[in-house]
Amino acid sequence: MNDHARPATAATQPEDDAALADALAADYARLRAEIAKRVLGQDAAVELTLLTLLAGGNSLLVGVPGLAKTLLVHTVADALDLKFSRIQFTPDLMPSDITGTDLVQEDPQTGRREFHFAPGPVFANIVLADEINRTPPKTQSALLEAMQERRVTVQGKTYVLAPPFFVFATRNPIELEGTYPLPEAQLDRFLFEIQLGYLTAQEELDVVRATTSETTGVVEPVLDGVRLIAYQGLVRRVPLADSVGRYALALVRATRPGSAEAPDFVQRWLAYGASVRAAQTLVLGGKARALVHGRAHVAYEDVRALAHPVLRHRILRNFHAEAERVGSDEIVTRLVETVAVPAGA
Repeated sequence: MNDHARPATAATQPEDDAALADALAADYARLRAEIAKRVLGQDAAVELTLLTLLAGGNSLLVGVPGLAKTLLVHTVADALDLKFSRIQFTPDLMPSDITGTDLVQEDPQTGRREFHFAPGPVFANIVLADEINRTPPKTQSALLEAMQERRVTVQGKTYVLAPPFFVFATRNPIELEGTYPLPEAQLDRFLFEIQLGYLTAQEELDVVRATTSETTGVVEPVLDGVRLIAYQGLVRRVPLADSVGRYALALVRATRPGSAEAPDFVQRWLAYGASVRAAQTLVLGGKARALVHGRAHVAYEDVRALAHPVLRHRILRNFHAEAERVGSDEIVTRLVETVAVPAGA
């Protein structure tokens, strides 16, 4: 039996986890190296994408066209020995185009016609939902239900999605015509909102050189599904100090206007704050980040580093913030600066 598949026991768990943590750090470094063959720059986005895999969640990638959102997800899929599918969302896309549908087929032996389920593109390990805001809410909901339930129901029959299962959705923030914004309650289902910005001048020059030459980077698989699931279990076993948990919760509770914990700028600029799911994500993502940085415990720096991708899509600004052109990231930055580490930590 593989050491990493051995049932946990009190005698073997710490030693096994230490070895597994070392393997995770090594595989993470290899993944970064493979991804860098195609995706230049965007280091923060690459790290958050890989943390999404280790935490077992789904993430939303936001950026203007040409910033390698689709390329990043496709490259990550190539670096993993997992089934990948891409769904290009359009206004005429139907839920059955995602989940699959029952088709009538004739048995060549008996001549009888029977219904057979034809799986849709959601039946993969990594699903890229490209421009998710270009399809109507009914179709969006079909994908979001699969994200949440890890299964789909067609004609009264339920089909389970094989683990591991991840959805990476992309969104273009500058085009609003003909789009269907995701409701706030649906956005909350995404672990992170990963924003991709413009590269530096040197990085853009490297991209131009790499993409206009005859050779392209060949990405070799680093992980398979079994290993990735083992790493996800390890992430959840990372210990959490009570003070760090209280700090993550304090950040989240401070986003809620009307609460005694909310600072004045939150009362002025926010209509709604984040739910407890944000605190869960800060902790789970913090555990994954601690491991890839070679630590066996969650630190305050892990929580602070993830505050923006965790909170920016979970807080709802009011008309004061809109009128004063105060963005979500600016509010989160002030929260991190304002909320103090718990006393006695």
